[in-house]
Amino acid sequence: MIDYIIVGAGLAGCVLAERIANKLDKKVLIIEKRNHIGGNCFDYKDENNILIHKYGPHLFHTNNKEVVDYLSQFTSWDIYNHEVLCFIDGKKVSIPFNFNTLYEVFPQSKAKALEEKLLSNFEYNSKIPILELKKSEDKDLAFLADYIYDKIFVNYTAKQWGMKPEDMDSAVTARVPVFIGRDNRYFNDKYQMLPANGYTKMIEKMLNHKNIKIMTNTDFKELCSLKEKDFYLFDTKFEGKVIYTGQIDELFDYKFGELPYRSVDMKFETVEKKFYQEKATVNYPNDYDFTRITEFKHIHPTKSDKTTILKEYPQEYRIGVNTPYYPIFTSTNQENYNKYLEYSKEFENLLLVGRLAEYKYYDMDDIVERALEFFKKENFD
Repeated sequence: MIDYIIVGAGLAGCVLAERIANKLDKKVLIIEKRNHIGGNCFDYKDENNILIHKYGPHLFHTNNKEVVDYLSQFTSWDIYNHEVLCFIDGKKVSIPFNFNTLYEVFPQSKAKALEEKLLSNFEYNSKIPILELKKSEDKDLAFLADYIYDKIFVNYTAKQWGMKPEDMDSAVTARVPVFIGRDNRYFNDKYQMLPANGYTKMIEKMLNHKNIKIMTNTDFKELCSLKEKDFYLFDTKFEGKVIYTGQIDELFDYKFGELPYRSVDMKFETVEKKFYQEKATVNYPNDYDFTRITEFKHIHPTKSDKTTILKEYPQEYRIGVNTPYYPIFTSTNQENYNKYLEYSKEFENLLLVGRLAEYKYYDMDDIVERALEFFKKENFD
């Protein structure tokens, strides 16, 4: 009586389950190894009545109205503009590095000269990847690029990824730009907001359908097996489609070796004061072993005499020990992934979608867009 098996209850799997149940009137079984739905977006209220994000801060931002309209079926929204500070040489300054930051770290005359140089070379309100700025032949801009690279970028990247920026894919390094303007917001998208009651409540509404069954605390291989090129559910050949959003190397028993990820050790702390820091997130590129501290009361305002903070300690991913967060983009890793991708095409009823299955980093809006497009393009009937 099941038409589709979806492995993983993150955003990709949940969007596809909702579409299949509502648009096709087909029956879906979601299998999730964690004890909750929502994937890394999962949030809940802690003992201080503060809504926290279990797997680190998730801030929704997009320019895609189709994604907003789709998600608005399942939630109302609170407007939220994320701002981040960075701890440099004993002071906290605005990032992404912008014109305001110039005046926070340099004497006024120096800052003004650099501002004029940036405006004469780049479009106002544009973003320039730090590694692109480092290529500048202008000695003042080269000085600025070296300053930002050394003070903000290189050590943070080394902690976060365990490698030098030059060894990484440009898709990652481009995520740390210099902003040509005075906007202190971390994102510049048209829509910046949060589900009014949290991501988990939004996803619960998404999955509230008679055609959707969910099994949490369940490993896919407890119920399913691969024999020859077919999937079996409870030892019976499964004739429907399997939509897999988990780790592709795990699905195929590491046939071509492990695909590496970075993980993060999330350390939550209760602090006996109303607020701990000035903004929701403060980055620590050069000091301490953690990369950043997030205070959730700035994100979800709550009346409480205490506050909850999160310190993030990046670490190597180890199978069965911690959580795979970020695929590590190198040409070697991509080549290895492509072996799995080619092998997966031999399974007629297997569909791959999502960050882990595609070995690709997606923001939340990107993965919703990807799932909606996937539903339109694939032959789900």
